[in-house]
Amino acid sequence: MTKDQYLRMCEQTGQEIDWDRCPPDIEDFPEQVITALNIFHSLGNRIYPDVGFTGKDYTNLSLLYKFWGIEEYQQESIFDILLFLDANAQEDSQRRIKEEYDKIKRK
Repeated sequence: MTKDQYLRMCEQTGQEIDWDRCPPDIEDFPEQVITALNIFHSLGNRIYPDVGFTGKDYTNLSLLYKFWGIEEYQQESIFDILLFLDANAQEDSQRRIKEEYDKIKRK
């Protein structure tokens, strides 16, 4: 559910908006997080047939830092966000692979 959908649902049902339960929109994040998300989606994926997604390819990271105008003092915090996003994407990929494997195993 998006933030807009949540707000419309509250309006239609007459419920009071619970901002703790309201999903965030991209505009709700700091500019640095939005930039990190853009860089994350610009990085290539490392995918292997037997293993699946193993993470992002950081080969062009310095080029992307230059493209997005990331100063040297900002690079460490951007990289921390990238690592967080990468770890979550890897976990999600492994979970989906395991679900598919379990589904095949049951048949």
